[in-house]
Amino acid sequence: KFDQGILLDRESWYSVTPECIATRHALRCRGKTVIDAFCGAGGNSIQCAQVCERVIAIDADPEKIRIAKHNAAVYRVAHKIDFITGDFFEVIGTLVDAGASCIFMSPPWGGPCYKDRLVLDIRLMTVDGAAAISAASKVTPNVAAFLPKNSNMAQLVALGGLLAEGEGG
Repeated sequence: KFDQGILLDRESWYSVTPECIATRHALRCRGKTVIDAFCGAGGNSIQCAQVCERVIAIDADPEKIRIAKHNAAVYRVAHKIDFITGDFFEVIGTLVDAGASCIFMSPPWGGPCYKDRLVLDIRLMTVDGAAAISAASKVTPNVAAFLPKNSNMAQLVALGGLLAEGEGG
């Protein structure tokens, strides 16, 4: 919907999830309430709002929230999204009783240079991916993370095992 007024800032041009992928994420995360932990320009939040009753979209950058709100209005789903400007790690504890059926996250990977690494340590991304997944698991056991294909699989397997055991990281 770029021809209908979608906004993206410089960073969003390389960090926004392509719509066809965001649609698949939304279908996998479908539920009554989905939390988008790092909403950015709103791509995943918008697609979730198309199939969920409610979306809670979080981002630390007020400009990203402004852009996401605008984009949600273009898609006519703004009424289904509650936008929160704040740090995910500070906000998530206040959402324990929000009834989230799933938390979706695509934490900032560290810009385009992430692909220059053979294996990406998810703890060293712009946001510690392991800590984010662990924090999310304290709200719901249903956590979906969109991460680079070069993410350290051993870290993900270990983290998955901890979450499956109820350790929460």
